Amino acid sequence: MSLRKVSNIIEALGRHEDKDAIRVLCDLGTNHHSDEIRELTARALIKRNSKEALEVVIKNKGKGINDLSARVAMTAINELLALKEKESAIQILEETLSNSETEQEVQDTARSVKALMSFSS
Repeated sequence: MSLRKVSNIIEALGRHEDKDAIRVLCDLGTNHHSDEIRELTARALIKRNSKEALEVVIKNKGKGINDLSARVAMTAINELLALKEKESAIQILEETLSNSETEQEVQDTARSVKALMSFSS
């Protein structure tokens, strides 16, 4: 399947109102071996700007801002910075920082992104 078709599918799932769309993006898109697919998925989840979608890209190790690929992580961070409505993202970043069960690496990334978001407002 061409990247263009996959991109259209990811974008459609990102716009779909059903919460199962977030699950599909999380299960298939954020776990894909291709950086391009994970990047498109992170972008779609962030543009959705819902609590459930943002939690996927902020709280999970190896996904979104915590992706092992710098390209994917930076795309996710830039998308968060570009949000017009940042309240939900900031709330999830704060929850990530205050959760003692969250891995230190994830908390460090959340702290850095929260600082960047506070400067971009």
